[in-house]
Amino acid sequence: MILIVDSGATKADWIALDEKGNEVFMTQTLGLSPEVLTREVIEDRLANNFELSKNRNKVSRLYFYGAGCGTERMKKFLRNIFKAFFNKAKIEVKEDTYAAIYSTTKIGHQGIVCILGTGSNCSYYDGHQLFQKVISLGYIPMDDGSGNFFGRKLIRDYYFHKMPQALGLKFASEYNLDPDVIKENLYKQPNPNTYLATFARFLIENKDHPYCKGVIDKGLQQFVNNYIMQFELATKVPVHFVGSIAWFLREELKMVLERNDLITGVIRQRPIDGLVEFHKQTI
Repeated sequence: MILIVDSGATKADWIALDEKGNEVFMTQTLGLSPEVLTREVIEDRLANNFELSKNRNKVSRLYFYGAGCGTERMKKFLRNIFKAFFNKAKIEVKEDTYAAIYSTTKIGHQGIVCILGTGSNCSYYDGHQLFQKVISLGYIPMDDGSGNFFGRKLIRDYYFHKMPQALGLKFASEYNLDPDVIKENLYKQPNPNTYLATFARFLIENKDHPYCKGVIDKGLQQFVNNYIMQFELATKVPVHFVGSIAWFLREELKMVLERNDLITGVIRQRPIDGLVEFHKQTI
């Protein structure tokens, strides 16, 4: 059995295939980012999933693509956990950028591939190799245009009284904005980046409001400026996207790309669908 996993900071999609490429099962866990989770938390998330526990000894190969897997130290950390859980499997761990590439870009084709979900990232793919201009320092100083980026913006504007009053009242009615609750989630609970990203839903649901339009446009333009435009061939090759923010704001994203003379490529909400097709070709 082959397991293919796409793990963001919020959730991880798992699809199992048999040796002929037929789907055996599909399941989901909470995200398994090694940068923000302990070994114990990751082990619990694996053990508490019925399908994974039931089939753990049947897995022969595991292909894991995850947020927070950009360094060899983090890859080794996860490989050791997976090897203990799926003890008969050959383990391959790659950063989530490869999932984005394999699900949007054909081998041999050039493109810029971006992630806009809970976090954000951007890479150039020359058809064979991956190149990055910006090394991510995580959600606090970076992640422009992402869910946690927009969530942080909304909270700041609400507390600095920069959000229109009527919209602010609506915002406060949909979320618990008590300062103690916010600080508890940001500084004492796991996955503060995921917590911040939950506020992005409000932005998406109210994206026609002038304030929200402005926040979205400026955030996406900032991503273009700081990430995409780092590459010399930015205006010459398609720019692909995966992630929930890219998907739900795809029309706004297309407008920003067009304004910057960029070529809109594939936009997917979930990389896992394209990943399965990619791995079926290698079985």
